Amino acid sequence: MSNDARPPLDYIEFTSPELEKTQSFFDEAFGWSFIDYGPDYKDVQGAGLGGGIEQGALRAPLPVLKADDLEAMMERVKAAGAEITKEIFSFPGGRRFQFREPGGTEMAVWTVDGDGDHG
Repeated sequence: MSNDARPPLDYIEFTSPELEKTQSFFDEAFGWSFIDYGPDYKDVQGAGLGGGIEQGALRAPLPVLKADDLEAMMERVKAAGAEITKEIFSFPGGRRFQFREPGGTEMAVWTVDGDGDHG
């Protein structure tokens, strides 16, 4: 069954210039665990919603929705007034694009590619 009628909020991505400190804080304060995806990305486990921490300059957390038909969803958000800030790109386990909704919030939509299950 397609989830594209109401794509669920599936993942939230944080950035941190101090990745190890952020990981340590999330572990100590919340008991979350992590899967390393290279030196600059940690997948958050046990938070109730998928998430990740990316090494980089601070920015607002990035809400990520999940859709079955990524291209159709990109057209839908464009038609609703969003500005595409990152065209569709691939990453291990999926593909996604990013956009800014008319009020200014940066968001993303992802879809599973093959057997992947991470946003």
